[in-house]
Amino acid sequence: MLKVILVASGKGGTGKTSLTAGVGAALAANGHRVLVIDGDCGLRNLDIVLGMSDRVVYSFADVAGGTVTLETAMARHPVYDTLYLLTAPAKVPALSERGMDQLAKQAEEAGFDYLIIDGPAGLPAEMSFLAHIATQAIIVTATDRACVRGAERCARTIEQEYCIQRIRMVLNRVRPRLISRGRSGNIDDAMDEAGLPLLGIVPEDEDLIACGNSGTSIIAAKKHGAAKASTVAAKPVTFTSVRTGMLNASQKSTNSSALYAPAVVIVSS
Repeated sequence: MLKVILVASGKGGTGKTSLTAGVGAALAANGHRVLVIDGDCGLRNLDIVLGMSDRVVYSFADVAGGTVTLETAMARHPVYDTLYLLTAPAKVPALSERGMDQLAKQAEEAGFDYLIIDGPAGLPAEMSFLAHIATQAIIVTATDRACVRGAERCARTIEQEYCIQRIRMVLNRVRPRLISRGRSGNIDDAMDEAGLPLLGIVPEDEDLIACGNSGTSIIAAKKHGAAKASTVAAKPVTFTSVRTGMLNASQKSTNSSALYAPAVVIVSS
């Protein structure tokens, strides 16, 4: 059965496009058939991060509008044979729930296991059409209070207005040293303020910038840091508890290497 995941954030710059690309590549590397959609109309960049700018011709709006079929519009990744992309249109199109339903139906008929939508930042009008076909959502946020507040508001709207019940949070660009010194919000505080279950923790990783600029998948470039985080987050399991003690400023460690030991600190059921 097709799983449709909306990746959203309360504000821009949280790294949801990088997460979408990383998780999509990790799922494809594990043998799943994955379609990723850039839903950021007018500000698309998922094609750049995936290294597929020269492969895209049609957008998801062309498929939803009935101009072309999904088979014609989607572009296959040059490295991962089971990873496909539908880019966003250059400007916000006229969308309909019926059109988005047809897109999702074609994806299921094409045998995709996952459809991952890289949504726009915040809650613009087109978000309702993207959320219409989603069965679950991932909210991506950093640990600073402004981002977490935006994440909480975004999640509440997705739950109440778009009726998506399964919503989880990924804390991105986490910097353990700042947290240990009390200069950044800690994981527990972010979870409490957002009121969301935690799917994963992604550390700040400078290689993401280099990979994004070159169109190289982070999981192909390295095996630790953000790459490991994307791989773990992609595992189809139910996450129930999280160990965050060493990332809590109230529990400072004298061993600085311990602060960098885990890429993702997750316990699965």
